[in-house]
Amino acid sequence: MASHAGKRITLTARITCPVCGHAEAETMPADSCQWFYDCRGCGAVLRPKPGDCCVFCSYGDTKCPPLQAVGSCG
Repeated sequence: MASHAGKRITLTARITCPVCGHAEAETMPADSCQWFYDCRGCGAVLRPKPGDCCVFCSYGDTKCPPLQAVGSCG
């Protein structure tokens, strides 16, 4: 867990593949968004849903660190 201006930032998320349902705990980049993710279950390349900044915001159980810290990405 990290912090940003007094806020606790979670750096791990469980990402779930919408294709096969495989779930995996992953470490998120602390200062950027991740636009692609290769599912370890079926090999599908995940991309963010329209309106989301990254794959963690679309398929993770925790929003990405930039969104947690300031409420927006970019």
